[in-house]
Order: sequence, then C-alpha cells, then structure tokens
Amino acid sequence: MSKEMTTRERVEAGLGRRRRKETMFRTVGVLATGVGIMFLGVFFATLLAKGSSAFVQTFVQLDVVLDAETIAPGGELDLAYADFEGLVRSSLRKEFPGVSGRTERRELYRLVSTGASYQLRDMVADDPTLIGTTQSLWVPAASNVDMLLKGNIDAAVDESLRPLSDAQIEWIQALQDSGRVETRFNLALFTNGDSRDPELAGIKGAMMGSFYMLLVTIALSFPIGVAAAIYLEEFAPRNRWSDLIEVNINNLAAVPSIVFGLLGLAVFINYLGLPRSAPLVGGLVLTLLTLPVIIIASRAAIKAVPPSIREAALGLGASQMQVVFHHVLPLAMPGMLTGAIIGMSRALGESAPLLMIGMVAFIVDVPGGFTDPATALPVQIYLWADSPERAFAERTSAAIIVLLGFLLLMNLAAVIIRRRMERKW
Repeated sequence: MSKEMTTRERVEAGLGRRRRKETMFRTVGVLATGVGIMFLGVFFATLLAKGSSAFVQTFVQLDVVLDAETIAPGGELDLAYADFEGLVRSSLRKEFPGVSGRTERRELYRLVSTGASYQLRDMVADDPTLIGTTQSLWVPAASNVDMLLKGNIDAAVDESLRPLSDAQIEWIQALQDSGRVETRFNLALFTNGDSRDPELAGIKGAMMGSFYMLLVTIALSFPIGVAAAIYLEEFAPRNRWSDLIEVNINNLAAVPSIVFGLLGLAVFINYLGLPRSAPLVGGLVLTLLTLPVIIIASRAAIKAVPPSIREAALGLGASQMQVVFHHVLPLAMPGMLTGAIIGMSRALGESAPLLMIGMVAFIVDVPGGFTDPATALPVQIYLWADSPERAFAERTSAAIIVLLGFLLLMNLAAVIIRRRMERKW
C-alpha cells in the first residue's frame, strides 16, 4: 500500500511539473504570436501611412491661351516644334504679373510639372480646332508643391532647409485662396510608365512587364512541372537515378534566386542571344525558379490520392494511363493549382534574378509584347527606393501596397480554388 501511495505521489508531482511547463510553453507561444502580430501591424501601419498619400495628386488650374503663332507659325501645325512649355509659362506669368527677374520666374515655373506641356500637346493633337482659344486646364503640380500640401514639407522651417522658397509658398497660398489648387485621385500612378519626375511616374509599365513574365512562367512551368510530377510518381522506376532526380529537385527549391538569374544571363542572353531586359527572358528565368516548387507541390497532391482509387480503376480494366489521367489527375488538380499559384506568387515578388538579366534599366514606355524592353513591379520598387527624390518615397510605399495586394489576391485565389475543387473521401 505504501508503495502504491509513493507512486501516486510521484505521478502527482510529475503532473504538476508538466502542467507548469505546459503553461509556460503556452505563455511563451502567446507572447511570440503577439510580438509577431505587433511587428506586422507596425509594418502595415507605416506602409499605409507613407504610401496612401501617393494615391492622390495635387493639380493646379491654369488658363492657357493656345496662341496660333506659337503652336502653328505660318499656319503649319508641327507638334514637334510647338512651344507648349512657353504657353504654360505665359499662363503662370499672367496669374502673377508682379513676378519679375529671371530667378523669380524660374521659381514660378517650378510650381507646375513638366508634364503640363505634354498634356497641352496631346490635347491639341486630339482636337486642332482648339488652336486660338483659351482653355482652362488642371495640370499636375510639381512634386515639391505636392509634398508641401500633403504635409511632407514643413513650411515653418528656415528657407535654406526646404526645397521651396518663401515666395513659392506665397504663390501656392495665393493659388489656393483663388480656388486653383485641387487634390484628385492619382490616376497617373496606374496609367503612366516610369519617369524622372515623381509626379508623372507610374507603375503601368512595371505591371505590364510583370504580367507578361507571369504569362510566360505559368505557360511553361505548370505543364512541365505537372508532367514531371506525374512521371516521377506514377511511371518512373524506383532506383538510384530517380532518387538522385528527387534529391536535386528538392535542392533546387532551396537554391537562392540570384543563382537562377546568373543561369538565365549565361544561357538565355549570352548563349542564345535573347533580348536583354525583356519579359520573355524574365519569364524563362522565373520558370526555372518556380519549377521545383510546382513539381514538389504536384507530387504531394498525387501522393494524397488514396491508393484505393487506383486499385478500383485497375480492377475495372483501366490502363495505367487511364488511371492517371481519368482518376488521379482530376483528384490531385486542386493541390497542383494551389502549388502553381503559390509558385506564381513567389515569382511575382522576385527581383534578384531580374536584376541579373538587365531588367533594372530605366524604361519609360509601357511594353506592348514579350520582347519589348520592360521592368517588373519589384524592380520598380527597388529603383524608386534608391531615388534621392523625396516624392519617390511615397511612390515606393504605394507600389509595395499594390504588390502586396496582388500577392494577397493570388494566395486568396489558391485557398478558394482548393476549397472549391477538393473532394473528400
């Protein structure tokens, strides 16, 4: 009896220690989760605080006289030689007739973006009958003006410590008092390509470059990856060669992405002579990057199909090919699609391999095909983050928000597809 009581006491003492350790482990786990959520919240709050202002842009209203002698001297319209910039400057001088001297006029001209002259040119090109009339236009303000009105430049500090002079701030205030300054949705952020001027810079070129690259990537990596997974799981003999291939596929999934960029530079550009900084080459490099991920995910999806499905099909007289394509593949497809979407998400966020194949170049035009020079959204973020212009900081945060939005949508699509298509047995 005493021996039994001693054993019980030992068990109870052990239970107490285990419960204390379990409580401590749970506490540490809750604290770790809370710290992770806190850092994630700080990251998103900082990102939204810096990037949300980029989705709006300051515009200035100008009354521009489309002088016929300036635009079409002698009655001949030649947009390449028309001085639209001079018309914009003339409208600013009429708005502030007291401004004199070259230095003051230069400061006055810096209130509006250089894109105002291009806006005038496009308007006249669309409707030449406007020549000789006076048009009231809303043109984008210069980046420093936009930063001032968004509160990113402190007007109270000394004039030597800010990019805007006291006179420029007074002119901006006068325009505001007359109702000639307005904040609108920054459509140019989504419709323009890259630019040296922050107020004109957009992500359309980078988005189209990423779109073309992902098309090439999914068109090559998904069928090749699924075919490789089917062969390795259903048809390949189990020997040391298949084991070697499996080990190499698992190793390739952990290789740093920049190595694939070096491989693409050596093979696709230097050896095959494909165009540098083209979505086609970027898509081929990202295909190499995502293939191991898709193969591993597809093999896991095939393994998850119960053996009874195969045995039942074989028992009814189906061939091995019919078993795979009529029964195994449809049941494994949700997992394969999930792996493919996750692989595409990784490809969308990669920048290191694209830097190696020249997609870091400054590209203004929006690509119209797979071989046109282009950049990608992560590379565009890298370029803007490296820019000394203060206004590019909010553009960088806005581009990150857009990229994270695409990544969240792609991962959400993977979850929805898996739940809609998976079958329970």
